[in-house]
Amino acid sequence: MKPYLLKETNWKYLKKHRYELAVLPWGATEAHNYHMPYGTDVYEADAIGAEAGRKAWDKGANVVILPTIPFGVNTGQADIYLDINMNPSTQMAIIRDILEVMDRQGVRKFLILNSHGGNDFKTALRELGLKFPNMLLFTCNWFQALDKSQFFEEAGDHADEMETALIQYLHPELVLPLEEAGDGHEKKSTIKGIREKWAWAERKWSQVTEDTGIGNPKKASPEKGQHYFDAVTDKVAELMVDICAAKPDELYR
Repeated sequence: MKPYLLKETNWKYLKKHRYELAVLPWGATEAHNYHMPYGTDVYEADAIGAEAGRKAWDKGANVVILPTIPFGVNTGQADIYLDINMNPSTQMAIIRDILEVMDRQGVRKFLILNSHGGNDFKTALRELGLKFPNMLLFTCNWFQALDKSQFFEEAGDHADEMETALIQYLHPELVLPLEEAGDGHEKKSTIKGIREKWAWAERKWSQVTEDTGIGNPKKASPEKGQHYFDAVTDKVAELMVDICAAKPDELYR
């Protein structure tokens, strides 16, 4: 039993133990180019949550990792077969229900470990912060925690070199040979403000990419994936340790 993983923990242990921080990994179920599994974001969330939780626990952080939510916001991919969409309003309801349990039972720190670019929890946590004023609510995107260019040669944000390398390391049996992968070419918006990234509109996925990937995965390797996994879980673990140590009335200096 790993006491920092709720799905492995039993009632005998939990009758006495109380946690400081609950972490909710949140993924998505969607196509990842031709060579990657639909559960890529879930596998990443599971593994990064568990390993970062272990590292934080070993450093004295009283943290529990909740089971991963497997569905995310995929509103721009409605025409891609079995890309499962969960609307932001549904996510809001799920988070509210979980926070009601945490608040009632005295777990007053909560972190969403986001594993999918289409998810954005800031607005929900702003609103729920008013409903649960005694709780500290956080969200993070593990895929933005490090400068990927220090680990990978090709840029991208979906089924790219980074994600391919991670799954090659974590679940090599689920990755097809890279010669079967598409090149992840992304068509750019015709609107200048969108290209410059100071304006935003949701990408219509099947119009932006032919293979559902964005970023060339062909230079990925499991060795690169392990190097990045070790570094990113160190970084996420540091966040968990810092949140556990934080005092609600001493958050700023």
